[in-house]
Amino acid sequence: MKIKMTSVYVDDQDKALRFYTQVLGFAKKADFSQGPFRWLTVVSPEEPEGTELQLALNGNPAAKAYQQAMFQQGQPAAMFFTDDVKGDYERIKARGAEFTMPPTDVTASTIAMLKDTCGNLIQLTQLARYAH
Repeated sequence: MKIKMTSVYVDDQDKALRFYTQVLGFAKKADFSQGPFRWLTVVSPEEPEGTELQLALNGNPAAKAYQQAMFQQGQPAAMFFTDDVKGDYERIKARGAEFTMPPTDVTASTIAMLKDTCGNLIQLTQLARYAH
């Protein structure tokens, strides 16, 4: 069994696509519509056949309430792993992203938190390297 897709609710799919591709650097994988429904996913350019992130419209009242509650509690909607959180922080910040937490050392990792412009917090995580 494999995890091939996960979703994050967004309040505007066009704005989300711009942010996740132009600011974070992901690549658009799927984008098609049927009636009012739009299926939109992005992937890491490092793993084009890897796990897809669906940018799902929060049109459902339960989805919108969940998204807003998570944001208000400071909980990330998604966590992305990197080998260079400080470098990614500088690159993404230079592209206009608003960070709520700069790279910060926590137990076993360094994390940074930013707003995705579509109602979510995103956490960047770099795992600490331990000598064995």
